[in-house]
Amino acid sequence: MSQFYLTALQMSLCLAPMAMGIFISMKVFNIPDITTDGSYTLGASVTAILLTQQYSTGVTLLWAMVAGALAGICTGVIHTKLRIDALLSGIMVMTALYSVNLIIMGRSNVPLLQTANIFSNSSSENSIFHQLTVAGIMVIVLFAILVYLLRSDFGISMRAAGNNPVMTKAFGINNDVIKIIGLAIANALTGLSGFLVSQYQGFADINMGIGIVITGLGSVLIGDSLRKLLGIRGIGQQILLVILGSIVFQMVLAYTLSLGVDPNLLKLITSVFVLAIVGISAVGEKMKNK
Repeated sequence: MSQFYLTALQMSLCLAPMAMGIFISMKVFNIPDITTDGSYTLGASVTAILLTQQYSTGVTLLWAMVAGALAGICTGVIHTKLRIDALLSGIMVMTALYSVNLIIMGRSNVPLLQTANIFSNSSSENSIFHQLTVAGIMVIVLFAILVYLLRSDFGISMRAAGNNPVMTKAFGINNDVIKIIGLAIANALTGLSGFLVSQYQGFADINMGIGIVITGLGSVLIGDSLRKLLGIRGIGQQILLVILGSIVFQMVLAYTLSLGVDPNLLKLITSVFVLAIVGISAVGEKMKNK
């Protein structure tokens, strides 16, 4: 495998936590959470500032996830307590986070090339394999934690609240609190992706989150298409397919760029690719129901 595709694999692993977060908001709660665009950059912003101030990567990781969780809580409170549409709630928080991120960084771009980070390795020859190992271990740990959470009593309550809120309310479950916690977890995972990507790329930029929700959505949709094709129902297998979807998505983009396509068209290609996935899935469901 060439260095080009190894780089794409590394990026897919860094973005996998965000895809898992979107899986929670979209597939568990049926909420199109646009907060992702802002919380992703928020995680990167917090990471850049703390690392440049010589904080450890462990402390930085914690605060990046806490920052993302707070963004998700804001969206959840606006949606559940103020009774504002979930999509609009996410848009408002995402818009507000643009200013918050600028305040945190103090400028539009913070370089991290000379800063020790989670991917630092003394041997430049093996750096890509070191980075893949670190990202891979983090994704495996997150996968195990998320599967355990969603199979627990609380996780079953989350899934039930998203699937049938009337029934869960009748059983005395507070759907509003469950949604707020779920969005907090989803955006904490997104903040973690910002933490990883900013260190991998060597900078945090105020515009790095624009349209990133489409990338995560594409990963989830690929995983969902594979789930339907394979007839998979287990929650652990579904999350695994989401991670696989993230890898497939980045590989397709890498292949597209390898053909010599202008990088300026990447966002357009990403949108068209996601649209194609949605369209093919919709057509397949329609033909299946006939």
